[in-house]
This record gives sequence, C-alpha cells and structure tokens, in this order.
Amino acid sequence: MGEPIVEWLNQQQDNMVELLRDIVDIDSNSFDKAGVDRVGARLTAFFDDNEIPHETIPLEEYGDAIRAVVSGGDGNQPILLCGHRDTVFPTGEVEKRPFSIADRKAFGPGVADMKPGLVINAFILAAFHKFGGHPNPLVGLFTGDEEIGSPASRDVITAEAEKARLAFNSEPSRPSGNIVTRRKGGIFCRCEISGVAAHSGGFFEDGRSAIEELARKVQALHALTDLEKGITINVGLVSGGQSVNTVAAHAECGVDIRYREVSDREAILSKVQKICETTTVSGTSSSLQIKGEFFPLNPSEQSAELFSLYRDVAAENGIVVEGEHSGGCADSGFIAAVGTPVICGVGPVGGNYHRPDEWMQIDSLAERAGFIAQTILKLARQPTRSGL
Repeated sequence: MGEPIVEWLNQQQDNMVELLRDIVDIDSNSFDKAGVDRVGARLTAFFDDNEIPHETIPLEEYGDAIRAVVSGGDGNQPILLCGHRDTVFPTGEVEKRPFSIADRKAFGPGVADMKPGLVINAFILAAFHKFGGHPNPLVGLFTGDEEIGSPASRDVITAEAEKARLAFNSEPSRPSGNIVTRRKGGIFCRCEISGVAAHSGGFFEDGRSAIEELARKVQALHALTDLEKGITINVGLVSGGQSVNTVAAHAECGVDIRYREVSDREAILSKVQKICETTTVSGTSSSLQIKGEFFPLNPSEQSAELFSLYRDVAAENGIVVEGEHSGGCADSGFIAAVGTPVICGVGPVGGNYHRPDEWMQIDSLAERAGFIAQTILKLARQPTRSGL
C-alpha cells in the first residue's frame, strides 16, 4: 500500500498549478509591500481552506512574514519549511508577461524563484494536516524580502531556525534537477563619494571630481577578486555627476562581495572598507554602508545526512539528485549559521532565474513536494547517524 500523504500530493498537481498561477500573477517586488502582502493573503486563504492554523508577523517596511503550523508530538522540535514571496521584477511586469504554460514548462515573474517553492510548502503542510501530522510539528515560514538580503525577515528566520530540528529551504532545484548543499555568503554595500563642483570649462581647477575617485575605486575593488578562493567583488551599479560640463560633486556605486568560507569574511570586508573609505583624489571624501548581507551555507555532518536521506528518496523514485554549489545567496545561510541542519534548492526544477525567460518544469511540482514529504516521513521511522 502506498503512503497516503505522498499519494495525495501526487494527485494535487493541477491544484498546485492553479495556486502557482494565482501568485505568479501578483506583482511582488521586494519594495512593493502591498504586492508581497497580496501574495501572502492568497496563501493564508489556502491555509484557511485547509484548516491550517497560521499567524501574520507584521513588518513595517517590507512584506509581512507568515507562519503556518501543523502540530506534532509534544516537546519535539519543529521541522521548518522556508520560502520567500518577493521577486526581483518591477511592479507592472505581470501585465507584460502573465503566467503561461508551454511544452510542460511554466513562465512568468518569479515562476521559478521562488513562487513554486511556496506552493509545494503549502501543499506539504496541507498533506500532513490532512493525514494526522508528524511526530515533529511542521512550521511553514513565508517571508517577503529575501531578494534584498532579508533586512526585516532575518530575525524572524533566525528565531524559527533556533527552535527547529532541521529545515528545507524551497528555492528552485537547479536546471539539472540537483539541489543546493553549499552557497556563498554575500555582502551588499554602497560607497558614496563627495567632491567639489565646478564649471568644467571656466573653473576646472576649482573642482574635485567624485567620478574620478569612483573610477579609481572600481579598479581597486575589482582587483580584490580571487577566483581560486571563491572571492568575487562586483561593482554592479554606478551613478554620479550633474551635467557633462560640471566637475562631479557626487558619485556612488553598489558593491557586491561574495565569499565561500566564513573565515574569509572579515579580511575581504576590511579590504573593501579601506578602498571605499580612503580617497586618492585630493579634496574628495568617501564612505561605505552595508545595505544587506547573507551568510554562506556550508555542509555540516547533520546537513550532509539530511541530504543523503533526500537523495535516497529521489533515487527510490527513479531520479538521480546530487548536491551543487551555488554562488547565489539565500536565507538558508541564516539557518545554517545558528547550527540548524538545512538543505536548499529543494523546490521545483527551474532555470533562468531573474530573467524574462525564467521557467519551471510543471511535472516537478508534485514530484519535489513528494521528495520533501517522504524525507520527513523517513526521519520519523529510522534512526540517524549524526543526531539529526
């Protein structure tokens, strides 16, 4: 006889697609709190329909956090299912390219990263609720600002992670079908430079160019990249100046720092700070602000065992899944940083994240929901080697 939870999930493919359609067709840029909260309202309606208790954790500037719970054994640590409702796409993107399906792939803003992960987490909660729960409570956490570093949600995520036995972060599975077991850390900064304005023809010598200072900094920052160590520096945004015939009194840039090992963080950040806070053009000044940060995700003995269980489940279903390293960041780094075992990229299979041609493999909705559910069921039935 099959497992009722998994059999039910396998029957929900069409319903999963409909929920995905509903939430993809809601603009939810990280800075569009109203839109992110509308996605949340659709999810809470789903929880109400399935009689799953939930609460909204209000956040002032960004999308509220939603916490849904399926109760379990008294005193047992929860299993955490995580996902974010925000996307990188501007408000109005849905009107240009709403949810669509072609050749068994879905398209639309956030159709891979990571609205389908929200869908499968919601249906996993519904499945366990419908069939009597699990020895561990299941907690679904649905946040709203991951794409900008989770500035408001980080404390909420950390608080839940500290209580949890383990976690699944349902970012998209890779196009290969693999999941993510390692991620880089990332620090997102803004460097601002002040100079002295002057007419570039009549009074050039009175000016102090903030843009010249910025240009020197960009070269120095990019020179810090060390591909062998997994450290990269990217100046991805620049702006400055007033007019072509004015020596620029202001300039600024956005700096993206990526690193692999926790031990590298302080050293590389210190080098970036020195470049950004020291000027070489006389009469200019500069400063650096950290605007957001993700911690790296590196395997532990317990997370390695969790991945092994997940991989075994996939193999039992005829699918080969391996762990991949991603240079991208995610909330899983916050979870790992408090010592909670976590695997990431366990959502449906997709690709071209953050692009207009982003896609998701339709058949992987029920498939990946089933893999997570079966892994959770295994945890209740067999002892673990690492104390997972």
